[in-house]
Amino acid sequence: MIMIHSSSLFSLLLLVPCLNQLQAQEAQSFDRLKFAATPKALSPEARTSDWPHFLGPAHDAISPETHLLHEWPESGPAKVWEVGKGDGYTAPVISGDFCVIFHALAGKETVECLQRETGRRIWSFDYPIAYKDRYGFAPGPRSSPVISDGCVVTLGVTAWLHALDLKTGKLLWKHDLAAEYNVPQDFFGHGSCPLILDGKVIVNVGGKDEKVPDEAPHSERAKGLAGKGLSVGAFGLKDGKLLWRVNDDWGASYASPVPAQIHGKTKVLVFAGGESDPATGGLMCIDPADGTLHDKFPWRADAHISASATSPVVVPGKNRVFISTAYPKNHALGGVMVEYDENFKAKPVWKSTKLGIHWMNPVCWEGHLYAIDGEREDQARLVCVSAEDGSEKWSQVIQWEDADAGRKLGRSGPVGLSILRAALMRVDGAFLCLGEIGTLLWLDLSPQGCKVMQRHQLFYAQHTWNLPSLSHGLLYVSQNDPELTDKAPPRFICYDLRGK
Repeated sequence: MIMIHSSSLFSLLLLVPCLNQLQAQEAQSFDRLKFAATPKALSPEARTSDWPHFLGPAHDAISPETHLLHEWPESGPAKVWEVGKGDGYTAPVISGDFCVIFHALAGKETVECLQRETGRRIWSFDYPIAYKDRYGFAPGPRSSPVISDGCVVTLGVTAWLHALDLKTGKLLWKHDLAAEYNVPQDFFGHGSCPLILDGKVIVNVGGKDEKVPDEAPHSERAKGLAGKGLSVGAFGLKDGKLLWRVNDDWGASYASPVPAQIHGKTKVLVFAGGESDPATGGLMCIDPADGTLHDKFPWRADAHISASATSPVVVPGKNRVFISTAYPKNHALGGVMVEYDENFKAKPVWKSTKLGIHWMNPVCWEGHLYAIDGEREDQARLVCVSAEDGSEKWSQVIQWEDADAGRKLGRSGPVGLSILRAALMRVDGAFLCLGEIGTLLWLDLSPQGCKVMQRHQLFYAQHTWNLPSLSHGLLYVSQNDPELTDKAPPRFICYDLRGK
């Protein structure tokens, strides 16, 4: 028999409400939050889903949500809330009532958990970083958070890997990958999102086996960082222990690992390749259970200045995967569709020098790929390509004249605008498109052509590069740069897309 003194019992009874309060932490308003309006009620027939990682619930930029608002008023979709954001190029992720954002504020990479419909903050976690981008881009994270099994995992621009408790923000574990595995800064810092699969955090680490002095000439640094270090690793979601490793000289790209069903087996696809001279990289096929590297399919431009940022696109039911790069500028490489045999070895099915994608992820829908071809703004075009043979069905440059932008910028006439290197999402019978300067569109895309059904300028801001997040009828958009017209600072914005 276990005896408990009355004083001890009284202390335990006092402790229980405190524990419950921690578990049911209330969301609080804070200085960077501007709440606009309560969103409409969801349709009783609406299908909803979480958005736990940046490519959506199935890692393919396709959402199962239904009953969205397809006809917008002149003022556009209603704003629910906005939160001032710091530096970085990440998108919010949503699980249940939790919306997690990741950015850099005052020299600290900051993770914040918000209430998804109000923007009120539940918890915040930060740590200092020192990062200066070689090409002058924002000194903040490029990799969006990932949520799974009550945990939030973030991978920062300097390769700090953190796991936090989703409800409380408590630190579960962390790794300084740069220090532990000799990960170089690379062109734009670290930018590949982790993949959480079966209790494992799978990361394109890009570690090297030797240290090259920072003061060494660029050519020596690039050549010296070609050793076989920890290219891809799996860490335990709950404890952070390294479970398996793939040692290879293919470094960390800006594409993110994705899961795939190949010949009825779950595999992980990693489009790897960091800074190296000669340039090395391509598509890896890995067994997530033990890290067995089944295959390496080289696909990397010969030029040293080349970066891969488009995640592998799986063709459902076909054992096929599409990868693409926009480097070098003359499209000498472009895209390739590979098919895996029963031994998980890849062979090319078709190649296309006309389909070179900088960073957006193509959407594979009903046997066709819809994507933005072109490295630079002036090259960008929306294309439809057959997933079967790579034949181009059509291409279109979506552009228009904007008188409102002309007035706000003090021009004498309208300003010509375009979606440029936009992001695409398939949802509710159509495609949502977020243009590079903040234009939101509903598009009707099919092998027969493209039709613009709705268009609204959410804001005028460059570097709107993130695929927006969609959950429970609410659209979450990252405005990464200040407004061009009124210099309004960067924001995370929640819009109401709930329809009848």
